This record gives sequence, structure tokens and C-alpha cells, in this order.
Amino acid sequence: MYKKQLTKEQALQKLKHYCAYQERCHSEVKEKLYNLGVWKKDHDQIIASLIEENYLNEERFAVAFAGGKFRVKQWGRVKIKYELKQKQVSEYSIKKAMKQIDEEEYERVLKKLADEKYSSLKNEQYLVRKKKTMDYLAGKGFEMDLVRQAVEK
Repeated sequence: MYKKQLTKEQALQKLKHYCAYQERCHSEVKEKLYNLGVWKKDHDQIIASLIEENYLNEERFAVAFAGGKFRVKQWGRVKIKYELKQKQVSEYSIKKAMKQIDEEEYERVLKKLADEKYSSLKNEQYLVRKKKTMDYLAGKGFEMDLVRQAVEK
């Protein structure tokens, strides 16, 4: 089916709404431009306009993404870092986002998740419970040395 071509101004308006609704990263905006059928030569100009008008800010996106995934989904740093890399976020922005996660809060969440998972495996043998708990926490993206410490306690 033939897709109607958007002008640069129409695409910019659509993307302003898209970015205002929720924080976005550059790769999500590029994907949206492809889906809207905007000429490739206009992509850089549109993205530059969004950055100038502060609709698009990679650092702000990384901080919001990391904070949200940690607070809501209780992901660990490893998983958050991996997801940000998948979204082609710069290393600088990833480091800045990781600094926003409070260390005490991080350890408290890890301990709570470890306790919940361990106690949910009542019918298992000690070593099986320990292994399954460690696998669960590693899957959530917590660092293995911290997982070991949390399970040992």
C-alpha cells in the first residue's frame, strides 16, 4: 500500500508529541522517523531540531530509564546497562544514569528480593534453594558478587 509522504514540518510536530509524551532515546526517534516514512536526508535535521528544543535529551532519557527500571521492575545495574546499550545510548550517559541509583536502596532491594525468593522455595533442598535464588537475582541483573553476599546472609 502507498504511504503518504509527510513534510519535514509535519514529521517534526509528530515527533514533538512523541517525545513530549515520554522520554525517548535517539534510536527510538530514528525508528519512528523510518516508520513515518520521512526522507532519510531529513532525519538529521529533524533530530537536531528536537535536541535544540530540548525534546530529545539522551542523558535525561538514560537517567529516567535507569531510575524507572530499578524502582518499578527492580532490575539490577547489569540488566539496565545492557538495555541502555541495546538502545545505543552513549557510555557517558549510561555512567551518569548508574550514579543516580542510590547504593543503600540498591542493596536493600537486592536483600528483599533474595529473602522473598529464598522463602518461596520452602520445599527445595538447601543448595537447590540457594542456586535458584542466585540464578533469579542474576537474571534480574544484579552483580554476582553482591548476589553471593545477599544469599549468604
